[in-house]
Amino acid sequence: MTNKHLLKLSDLTPNDIYEILNLADQLKYDQHHGIPHRLLEGKTLVTIYEKRSTRTRISFEAGMFQLGGMAFYLGGDESQVGRGEPIEDTARSLSRYCDGIMMRTYNQSTIEQLAKYATVPVINGMNDYAHPCQVLADLMTIREKYANLDGLKLAYVGDGNNMAQSLTVGALKCDMEVALACPKSYPPHQDILDFAASDPSFVFTLTDDPREAVKDADVICTDVWVSMGKEAEAEERHAALKNYCVNSELLALAKPNCMVQHCLPARKGEEISKEVFEAHANEIFDEAENRLHVQKAIMCLLMGGIQAE
Repeated sequence: MTNKHLLKLSDLTPNDIYEILNLADQLKYDQHHGIPHRLLEGKTLVTIYEKRSTRTRISFEAGMFQLGGMAFYLGGDESQVGRGEPIEDTARSLSRYCDGIMMRTYNQSTIEQLAKYATVPVINGMNDYAHPCQVLADLMTIREKYANLDGLKLAYVGDGNNMAQSLTVGALKCDMEVALACPKSYPPHQDILDFAASDPSFVFTLTDDPREAVKDADVICTDVWVSMGKEAEAEERHAALKNYCVNSELLALAKPNCMVQHCLPARKGEEISKEVFEAHANEIFDEAENRLHVQKAIMCLLMGGIQAE
């Protein structure tokens, strides 16, 4: 990888993305076939959580164990960060104890500040702006189905949130067509729109019509309408997004063999119908599993578990 940290997908080159995906494929093969891959023997990862987590926490901790290392958990109210210690002091202290830091927080500026002062690699486990590890797992899952990413159409239906934003960047970097369907009141960040317009080879559409976005799609992605930290906006979000459910009627407009991805947890009957979710559950839980393999690849590449070519 060309970067010391993984903070957002726009920092990665297409070659970086494929390097992660290729290694993740190998690590998944090794894991499924009982082949030891203790590439981070004796290494330690500190994980800091200001947001609740199921898949992020378990996949990072299990991944470090499988790689021969150890992960330490710091909840938001269990560390000095939760009591107001400056993030730069936390970064400089933890860098003396561990070989990497993963943080799941609210603001991109927090993870950027952490990385600025850390002397070890920093991984963004999610924030309100970006969800790079999840989207790399999505790309891995899509490639498992289609063999290649370039030329595929990815449609996203829902809030223009961190998932919409990271999917746009990651998919465009892999030469996929991207169509976002977001209410006008919940668009993606202007930075993402600027990125999508930055290269004439990118094929990108932003619309408020889900039917337009999913037409002839190879993959449809969605996410919850009310993300963590947005609970006070629940009523207005439900009103704005009530017509953005990925249901069988919407899916019928995509290609016949279209796959469906959801980063979980899902609110069945809101952003995705129970019928569609269960019909595509294998794909969705492959996506969840692939968080483990992608994150192991990221940690190996950043923390010295493998020599980059």
